[in-house]
Amino acid sequence: MAEPGLAVRRKSRSRSERKRSRAPVQPVAASSPVARKRPSSGGEGPPAEALCSNDSEEDMFGDYDSFYGNDSLIAQVDDVEHKYLQDKNMDVKAAGEIVLGNLQSGVHQKEQDHFSASQNAGVLKSDDEGACQVHDSDPADGNQKLTESILDDLPSSQLLYFEKMDELSSASRTSPLSKGRDERMNSFSDKIRDPLSFYAGAEHRNRPIDSSSHSKCVLFKSESLKDHLKSAMTGNARAQTLQVSKTKQLKEAVLSEEIFVARKAIESSSLDIGPFYGLPSKVKDLFRQLRGIETLYEWQHDCLMLESLQQRKNLIYSLPTGGGKTLVAEIIILQELLCRQKDVLMILPYVAIVQEKVWIQGLSSFGIELGFLVEEYAGSKGRFPPIKRRVKKSLYIATIEKGHALVNSLIETERIDDLGLVVVDELHMLGMGSRGAVLEITLAKILYTSKKTQIIGMSATLNNVGDLQKFLQAEYYTNNFRPVELKEYIKIRDAIYAVDSKTENGFAFSHLLNFKYSSNLEKADPDHIIALVTEVIPKYSCLIFCPTKKNCENVASMVCKYLKKEFRAHKEKEKQDLIKNLKSIGNGTVCPVLKQTIPFGIAYHHGGLTNDERKSIEEAYSAGVLCLLACTATLAAGVNLPARRVILRAPYVGNDFLKKSQYKQMIGRAGRAGIDSAGESILIVQEKDKHLVQDLVHSSLENCHSNLLLELTKGIQSLLLSLVGLKIAVTCEEVDNFMCCTLLGVQQQLLCKEKSLSEIIKDGLENLIEKGLLKGRISEKDHNSKSTLTITPLGKAAFKGSIDLAYCNILYRELKKSLEGLVLESNLHLLYLSTPYDMTSTCSPDWMIYLRQFNQLSAAEQKVADIVGVPESFITKKASGQAVRKNVDNAVVNRFYLTFVLYSLLKETNIWSVSEKFNLSRGYVQNLLNSAASFASCLLHFCEELEEFWVYKALLTELTKQLTYCVKTELIPLMEVAGVLE
Repeated sequence: MAEPGLAVRRKSRSRSERKRSRAPVQPVAASSPVARKRPSSGGEGPPAEALCSNDSEEDMFGDYDSFYGNDSLIAQVDDVEHKYLQDKNMDVKAAGEIVLGNLQSGVHQKEQDHFSASQNAGVLKSDDEGACQVHDSDPADGNQKLTESILDDLPSSQLLYFEKMDELSSASRTSPLSKGRDERMNSFSDKIRDPLSFYAGAEHRNRPIDSSSHSKCVLFKSESLKDHLKSAMTGNARAQTLQVSKTKQLKEAVLSEEIFVARKAIESSSLDIGPFYGLPSKVKDLFRQLRGIETLYEWQHDCLMLESLQQRKNLIYSLPTGGGKTLVAEIIILQELLCRQKDVLMILPYVAIVQEKVWIQGLSSFGIELGFLVEEYAGSKGRFPPIKRRVKKSLYIATIEKGHALVNSLIETERIDDLGLVVVDELHMLGMGSRGAVLEITLAKILYTSKKTQIIGMSATLNNVGDLQKFLQAEYYTNNFRPVELKEYIKIRDAIYAVDSKTENGFAFSHLLNFKYSSNLEKADPDHIIALVTEVIPKYSCLIFCPTKKNCENVASMVCKYLKKEFRAHKEKEKQDLIKNLKSIGNGTVCPVLKQTIPFGIAYHHGGLTNDERKSIEEAYSAGVLCLLACTATLAAGVNLPARRVILRAPYVGNDFLKKSQYKQMIGRAGRAGIDSAGESILIVQEKDKHLVQDLVHSSLENCHSNLLLELTKGIQSLLLSLVGLKIAVTCEEVDNFMCCTLLGVQQQLLCKEKSLSEIIKDGLENLIEKGLLKGRISEKDHNSKSTLTITPLGKAAFKGSIDLAYCNILYRELKKSLEGLVLESNLHLLYLSTPYDMTSTCSPDWMIYLRQFNQLSAAEQKVADIVGVPESFITKKASGQAVRKNVDNAVVNRFYLTFVLYSLLKETNIWSVSEKFNLSRGYVQNLLNSAASFASCLLHFCEELEEFWVYKALLTELTKQLTYCVKTELIPLMEVAGVLE
């Protein structure tokens, strides 16, 4: 470990400042150079914290003005050297001492505040006895020029080097073998340690010449000044790596060299882009080790070699599910991080996929090996704005909503150009409801505010690509490649038909099912699922997509009841380990359905599972412990779990008929690259749905349309508020210009039928002004004028907190009302304020449970119910089945019921027991907890912008932590330690 005195923070000065503060050369008392660098104990000098700072995120030498690469330096040094060597009256020794003296003067220059004017200049001349004398009348212009322009600072690492060399020299003096070898270095070290040897003094003038002075003369005769400087610079480099492993140093050097070569290759338009698509060869090794990928498919190579990518143009590419789209995106991401040294944002549709990408697929492992950071932005995770790092670059992996908030924070802090690349997976999400509107807003802001950020979009289900190309200003690449052939079938009664567009009705008869059904089995399994499943399991894997969550559990239970006992013997030990793991996750409790089905290698997969349960089941399926999953449609668009055969239980998702994009997503899971030779999909069809299925199978994909007009408060109004809040557009004219750059602007002739886009914008701005979120004046006459719009404090709070504008005024009134009587005996009142509004519509209270929970409250807590508007009489009448005449807001009642769930969670911290107490699925309870943590964070940002709500800041900060970790208050500091939750 380095000594404290060596941990010096160097700060460069401008040339003019150095000239003003530089003093003439003057003899000083002999002392150790290292000691001179140490700060005094007095009031002068930098603080101790600054000296000992060792922040890994800060570049310690970022401001140091090295003279490396300055060609004029060596030329100046040579001129001075030749001037003195050519002087007949000048001894070589004196010339060397001039240079080393100047070196030493540079070390002490910062501590020499005042010098005598009479000692401003001097020329060193050699007398007959070899002594050095100073004559004031002879100015040493060359020496002074060299000192002032070059050698005024000596790095602390150089001082460390001389100290180390001194130790080595003194240790080796007793060795006769090393004495001759180290003679020259010892004499050099002695001169640095004893600065008086270079200056005039009575003792030194009268000292006779000894062997050491003779060796100094020999040293400077045999080596030029340039060689000495090179030796000094070499020592500087060596001192920095004295304690570093040579093997590690060599590996880092190779990696750095390859990154440098790759960066040059990427910047050029040459086809020769380096060892692995412009990346270090280590990247290829990592893909082999972590993913098992040996080579790329031909289409992947072609895509990476596209001229549009080399020119950093935006790109949309589309391939069937399982074709390897993600790998191409990851290579482009690594090029941006390592070669172009820019941050990257990757937007994924669901929290589960974000977590899988960060942890399971090992992007965090890539970051550790290659020197970049992977930051998760999902749920309550993520920092706004992100930490600005000077050395390492960051890969932000975010959900749609978190990605939007991240982009807003970068625009607000004028750091959007730090974002070199944005990758959007499942680009077709642009056409899916309010989340699609948020994604469109995010991309439009990036396109409008940064011309340096590249956008890559990918999807398996795109149709109106022309509109998307125009919106993203992007090139398009497509390919029909699938690593495994997909065979599509439909089943009607006991007959299997192949999907064939060449036939008249689109289907060709394939075969009949060959499975003997008893009368009881026929009643239990009218769709012949067991026959379809037993053809592939347990040797191969199978997925059954079901319309509802309950149907998933029923199908899993039904199948395992009629399977033979031989299925239990397949990987029996691993199945028992899985049950033990689930038992541990549930604090000793396992779902009865899973306990029944797992021994047969079967499980269900839907939103009713907790995150830990879902992760365990997915890992077991990937490892072959489970061979059959009954799942909902969310798995198709979620994590990557392919199968040999995919069965669609019905052409419905809930009560809605299947869309073509959903159908493609589901059947795309059939066939595992490198494992299966083919994949099969079977859609079970009832006779009544036959014609609908014909249209479904042979129709084209749905068009992707803008959703900014679908939900005004989450769409266009939210966009208009953020445009003014971020000062992207503050006049009506600027707003119009921005809106033309959105997907809505591209599709305005199709979507804006009743009103023009300009009229829609005008109505939206007026609505925001009426709500008190914006200030300004909008009229027909001055709509296109330069009148400026400004955001109000309430509008800024809503924008900063990402609050849905539909609830903005309601939230403000509730917070204002609560200030009059905030009950702090417990956190029940704060929990009510933090309960998300958008979950009340899915809540159906059990009134007996509601009443039981209410009666368990203290008197002060029951007062909270009165404050928020839930009277006890209302709950009592509902529980007893009586008619209720009193007008009560059902949304408030439902929200307070969800508050009871959260209140129980924070007291018990056990999702299983709480879900049983309220008769809710444990997945729903966990989703409520995650949503409440996220909304509490939004609420905190909302209150931070309004001075009247200052009291909520500290209260909500602690509550957000409690909801995020769902542990007792005293355990929160432990949960905040990095790595505890992973």
